[in-house]
This record gives sequence, C-alpha cells and structure tokens, in this order.
Amino acid sequence: MASLSARIFIKATNRELEIPTGLFIDNEFVPSAASANELIHAVNPATEETICTVVAGSVKDIDIAVASARKAFNTTWGKNVTGFERSKLLNKLADLMERDQEVLAEVESLNNGKPMKIARDFDIGDSIQCLRYYAGWADKITGQTIEVDNKAKLAFTRHDPIGVCGQIIPWNYPINMWAWKVAPALACGCTIVMKPSELTPLTALMLSKLIAEAGFPPGVVNTIPSLGSIGGAALSAHMDVDKVAFTGSTVTGRKVMEAAAKSNLKKVSLELGGKSPHIVFESADLDQAANWACLGILYNTGQDCTAGSRLYVQDTIYDKFVSLLVAKAKELSIGDGFDEKSGGGPVVSKTQYDKVWRYIESGSAQGAKLALGGQKRPGKGFFVDPTIFTDVNAKMDIVRDEIFGPVLSVARFKTEEEAIALANDTSYGLGAGLHSTDANQCMRVSSALEAGTVWVNQYNMLNNNVPFGGKKQSGIGRELGSYALDEYTSVKAIHWNFGEKLDWPL
Repeated sequence: MASLSARIFIKATNRELEIPTGLFIDNEFVPSAASANELIHAVNPATEETICTVVAGSVKDIDIAVASARKAFNTTWGKNVTGFERSKLLNKLADLMERDQEVLAEVESLNNGKPMKIARDFDIGDSIQCLRYYAGWADKITGQTIEVDNKAKLAFTRHDPIGVCGQIIPWNYPINMWAWKVAPALACGCTIVMKPSELTPLTALMLSKLIAEAGFPPGVVNTIPSLGSIGGAALSAHMDVDKVAFTGSTVTGRKVMEAAAKSNLKKVSLELGGKSPHIVFESADLDQAANWACLGILYNTGQDCTAGSRLYVQDTIYDKFVSLLVAKAKELSIGDGFDEKSGGGPVVSKTQYDKVWRYIESGSAQGAKLALGGQKRPGKGFFVDPTIFTDVNAKMDIVRDEIFGPVLSVARFKTEEEAIALANDTSYGLGAGLHSTDANQCMRVSSALEAGTVWVNQYNMLNNNVPFGGKKQSGIGRELGSYALDEYTSVKAIHWNFGEKLDWPL
C-alpha cells in the first residue's frame, strides 16, 4: 500500500515536516476504497512546482465517511455529550492550533501562496479565536418556555443538533473557512464530512490530525479531499446528510442547492460570490479611504468574496483620489509568501491566473483606461500585480463579473442617490462599503445598500461574534456570531399537557 504521508522540505524556513495525505475517516488516515491511483496534486503557486500528492476521495469514500459521521452522531456525539464536553474539546483544538500556528502558516503559504505572516497572524489567529468563541457557546444553546395555559399546559422548545453535515470549503482561506464551518457545527453537536478544495487540501489534513489529538471521538470530523464534481456533488445529493454548507462560486452554489432539493431536501447554507461596491464621498478622509480601498481589493491578492472591486468616487474629489489610490497601490509588494516584504502572494492556480488576465484584457478591449498594472511578469509563479481601471461603465465585464483577483474598476458619481443606484446595480449582495464624515449620510447609505455586510469608514474587517452572509445571489444563511448556530440546529416544539382531560367522543 502506498504511503499515506509525505515528507516535504520548506526551504525558506529550513523546516522538514511530514504531512498526512490519506482520507481522514474514523480518526485515521486511510486509502481510498475505490482506487489508489486517483490523486490530487498540491501545487505551490509561487513556483508552479508540485508539493506532494494526496488521495482523491470517491463517491464510495463519501458514503463511508457519512456512515462514520452518522454512527458518531448516534453514539458518541450529538445528544450523547454535554455542551461542557463539546466546549472542552473545542478549546483543546484551539490550543493545538495555537501550538502549531507557525507550521500551519508555512504550509498554508506554500499551498495557497499567501504571505506566511498574514496566514499566521490573521487567518490562523482569527481561526483560533473562532474556535474559542464557539467553545463558549457550546453549553449555552437554549430554547424557550412558552406560556400556553398556566393551569393545564406548557410548551417549550429544544434546539437539537441537525445531524450529519457536509461542509465544502474554498481555496482562498483554507484554514479560516475550515474554522468558520467546523466550530459552530461542533458546538451544536453535529458531526461533519469536510471536503476541502482540491487546490488547497494540505492544511485541512493537518487540522484533521489535530482533531484526533484533541480527543474528539472517531467519526465526529471526517475529511475527504476530492474534486468538487465528485465529493462536493456526492455530499450535496447524499440521502443521509442532513445539512450542507458551501462556500464558493454562485454557479456551483446553484448546483449544491439543486442537488440538496432533489435528494432529501437537506438544509442548505451558501456563502457565494460578490461584486462589492465601495463608495467614497467628498467629505471622507481621503488618505484613510484610499488605504481601505487598497485593502478592499488587494488583500489576499483580490481573492476574496467581499473584495471591493467596484469603487465609486464623488466627482468633486475623483482626480485627486485616483492619484492617491494609484500611489498607494504601487506601494504593495506582491511576491513570494515567505518574503517578509510581501503583502500579497500569487493567485492560487494557473486556471485562476488565466481567468484574471482574460478580464484584464477584456477591460482594455472594452475601452476602460489602465491607471495601474496590465503587464504580465516574466518567469515562474502565478503573480498578478495590482491593476486599476478608470473610465469604466456599468456594461463592462470587469464591472459586472466577479474576477477574484487584484483588479479594481473606478467610476465617478455626482449625487448620493446616484451612488446608491450604481452600488445596488448588481446581482450580488455580499458586501459593500462607504466613506464619509457625515453621520446622517452614513446612516442613510448603509441602510440603502443591498448587502449582507456594510462597512462604514473601513472595509473587509470581520469579527467572529458578528454575523456574515449575503443577499440576492451572494447566498443564503449566516456564518459567525450567534446566528451561525441556527444553521446547525433544528427547533423542536414540545407541548406538555399536565391538567386538561379530553372528553371522547367529540
């Protein structure tokens, strides 16, 4: 049997480590039950070299993992453990992640491309906090006592764990999205079959090892790296999966929802695409607004579902602001994730690189003016430098479509009403932002923007105790905060008669 681990050497940190490469079922790394020849190649996007290969899960492997999760839910997890016990294990998992924070960040950078310092301090730091936040919720999930008839009857509700959850996570924040999905599900008592992205499976497998070390019972969390068309489709359509949570594109989200509906009408939560507007009014602190606008589109090299990719600037400050914006964007260094100077890394894959460049070429072809970028780098690596287009209109592809790269479209507006209309002219509704020192304007505009999250005088900042999710075609359901608990529980009403006597026949 082929080895179910790989030894890799990280030259930048002079670290050699062993990474599990099998499927994680029942707290063990195992080969595929279908074929040992199906492999996923994990690639370093900065060098285009293969890091290692991992086992690719099949439909049969999904069936085995779901059966394992169901057994655990019915015996060692679910309603069979207290909230205190779930909290203790989540806190232990957070401790282990904190212990391994540096090495997890190195592998995240190696496989995803993002700067190691950002993976360590932001992605993983936030993920540790997320686990601890939901550990705090695990023994505080309560229902209601409802007055019906004080002399004879009582009603109350229970928030039961929904059951076996299929969780499908993307490649842009592999560890962060893992924590967002796993933490509330485990806090509620659900069991999990996790499908990480086939582009970035390595840290999910490392975290699976920590699941076992923390002491979670076998089957509570299972990890099946797989192609989306195989593992993701199988989870979405599985008759013994009670809920599926998906983060990814709107196109794939529709397929997940359709499969869920056509199978067992399982509960669905979807965090999908975005084409988020970012508005700068004339009263704004322009220097700060330019900083936030750069963060909004260039953080994670634009590979962010809430990326503020449509920037609307009031006409009275437009020229001044664009000059300031371009100068600040030039200051960001896009480079190898292990270079301390890098504030951004390559995009994740050749497919994504080609997609981003098709949009850059489309922008120029459709008449937009390049204020920054537009030149390909020579050599290896999927690097795309900050790119800013001006003189755009609402019909251009770069304005309508989610690009998922460091590509910004800048347009001007005259009035507040025009800015709101331009911002809401999209099929998406995930995020939006505005900058103004007029408090009344901030209240008016934030209320009018059609988005699940609106940032005022900042952008792209999220907190584990604040809900996050979309409107329109950006998804359904909420992650983070107490609202995420609703996605993993089922409300049961219990009617108790302690005094009424029924006469019969009617």
